[in-house]
Amino acid sequence: MPFMLMEHTEDPRNEIYKKVGISKDGVIPGFELHGNRVLVGIYKRPEKTKSGIYLGDATRKEDEYQGKAGLVLAKGHSAFVSDDEFDFGPDNVDVGDWVLLFVSHGLSCNINGLSCRIVRDQDISMKIPSPDAVF
Repeated sequence: MPFMLMEHTEDPRNEIYKKVGISKDGVIPGFELHGNRVLVGIYKRPEKTKSGIYLGDATRKEDEYQGKAGLVLAKGHSAFVSDDEFDFGPDNVDVGDWVLLFVSHGLSCNINGLSCRIVRDQDISMKIPSPDAVF
């Protein structure tokens, strides 16, 4: 495998959804994104890799600030819609997709104890198959 697989006690997608409080219809009560903004929940690695290596608390805590993998939680009404400034072509990112971000992009925020970032649609670098793929 080209990346370090982590040992998850729960599906990380479900864990993030539960923590942030997404309802069954995919809404975070009380939150509404505007324009081309995308809300991404930052993936925090679990304590142990599948090969048995334990990550230190400081390393895991740093994911909150330097995490580059995240789960798309919500999109503004014009996110990933081509305009005069930017053409997405057939590319699109949907709620529930894992994505790669630059750590310096976006506004950091905390929703229900989950580290999140609000980024412009064009600041998402790519979709990834798993949050473990980029560490």
